[in-house]
This record gives sequence, C-alpha cells and structure tokens, in this order.
Amino acid sequence: MAQISGLAILAALPLSSAGANQAAVAPVVTATLDISISNLRSKKGDVLVCLSSNPKYFPDCTKDKDARKLKVAASSADTVQITDVKPGTYAVALVHDENSNGKMDLRLFLPREGFGFTRNPKIGMGPPKFKSAQFTVGTEDLNYAVKMKYIL
Repeated sequence: MAQISGLAILAALPLSSAGANQAAVAPVVTATLDISISNLRSKKGDVLVCLSSNPKYFPDCTKDKDARKLKVAASSADTVQITDVKPGTYAVALVHDENSNGKMDLRLFLPREGFGFTRNPKIGMGPPKFKSAQFTVGTEDLNYAVKMKYIL
C-alpha cells in the first residue's frame, strides 16, 4: 500500500477556501419603504418616524433599540423614505412634533400633536395595536399613504 505524505495532501488542497464560501453566502436582500404623508396641520416642527418590528414597543418606540427612527422637517415631509429594510413584519408610527421638542405632547392624556400609522387603523381609546398597523416586507419596495390625525 502506498503512503501519501501529509505535505502531498496539503499541496493538493486549494490555497484559499474563500471561493467555496462566497458561493454559499447569498447577498442580504432589502427593500425601500416610501411613506406618503397627508393631512399635516402645519409645516411647523418635525415629523418623527418610527419603524419597529417589536409589538412590545409600538407605537412609542423610544426604548426599542432595534427600531429605525427618523426626524424630518415638517416642511419637507410629504414623503419619507426608509431604505435597506430587511424582510420581516413591521409597523410605522408618526408624530407631528409641531414644537420640535422630540416627543408627543399630551393634555389630559390626549395627544396635542398629530399622529399617524401605517394602514391608517381606526383610533379608539388609546393607540392602535401593532397588528392593526403591521405590514410585511419582502424583496419588493413598498409604498404606504398615512393620513395624520389630530384630536386637540
């Protein structure tokens, strides 16, 4: 029986295994989410946008470390674009922060500033549940129209 030395075996192996691994790694596919915003009461302040995949932190996603948060000047917030959104289930909450203090102002537990959600769910007592605003992102770009609402 012939013996093959360890060096001969090593010499027969490819110098780099990167080529084999590259074929197995698929690129991460992402989508772009365009949100058309209507019914802003004024062009004052900012529109705060939160894209969340966690129902526990919806609609106030301030403690959601994985949420995508944007602040857009209300004067140019007709359309907001969120790029590189990975496939999954999400919901978007918007606040028209008219006084630019970075939060939703309340009076007697009622919002003093405008708000909106993807899929424009009906608003009853309190904010909508994640499920009523949720949508699924795959590989296709998405467009949603959100109509802002004001109580006070």
